Amino acid sequence: MTATPDTPAATTPTLSAIEARVLGTLMEKARTVPDSYPLTLNSLLLGCNQKSSREPSMEVDEVEVASALDNLKNLNLVRESSGGRSTRFEHNFQRGIGVYEQAAVLLGLLMLRGAQTAGELRLNAERWYKFADISSVEGFLEELQDRSAEKGGPLVVKLARAHGAREQRWAHLLCGAVDPNQGAEPGAPVSGSQAERIARLEAEVALLRETVQKLCAELGVSQPGQP
Repeated sequence: MTATPDTPAATTPTLSAIEARVLGTLMEKARTVPDSYPLTLNSLLLGCNQKSSREPSMEVDEVEVASALDNLKNLNLVRESSGGRSTRFEHNFQRGIGVYEQAAVLLGLLMLRGAQTAGELRLNAERWYKFADISSVEGFLEELQDRSAEKGGPLVVKLARAHGAREQRWAHLLCGAVDPNQGAEPGAPVSGSQAERIARLEAEVALLRETVQKLCAELGVSQPGQP
C-alpha cells in the first residue's frame, strides 16, 4: 500500500549534481541492497562512483560526498543514524519532497541515469518497483510534470523528440531548469555527457581505422573502400 506523501516545502530545493548523485544512490541502495542499508560513508562513495547504471559516470571524493550529505541533511532529504561502529545515512526523499513511492522511484532513476523514455524507465525500475505497464509510468511522469506551484512546482519535463528517435525522453528538474528542446534537431547543442560519449566513439573509430590500416599493410591487401 502506497502512503500519502507529506506536504513538501513551498519551494522544491535545487540540488547540485553531486547532491543528486548522493541522494539517488541512497534511494537505489535502499531498494536493491536493503540488508546493507543505511549506508556508511565509504559504501555511499563507492555507489556514487560505480560505472554501471550511472549517467554520467563520476569520480567524487569523500570530502565532496560528506559536504553533499551535510547540505541534504539541512534540506531534510537525508537522515543520519549513529548505531553501530560507523555513522550511516538514509534518504528521506518521499517525505522531504512530498511524492508517492512510484514518483520517487522515477525521480531516483532520472537522477542516476539521466534523461530516459518511459519504456527505459519501466525497464530500469525492475529492481526498484514493478510498474504494470508503460502507461502507468507515463501517468506518474505527467503528474510530476503538472505538479502545482503550491506543492513546489514541476519535478520533470518531457523533452522534444530527438532526431531519429521514436519516443520522447523525460528529465528531472531537481538540479534546475532543463531546455526541453535539447537535441531536438541535428546540429543542436549537446550536453556534457553527450559530448563525452561522442568523443569516446570518435576515439574508438580512429583506433579501429588505425588497426585496419595495420592489418591491411601486413596482409598486403587494399583497405576497404579503396581500389
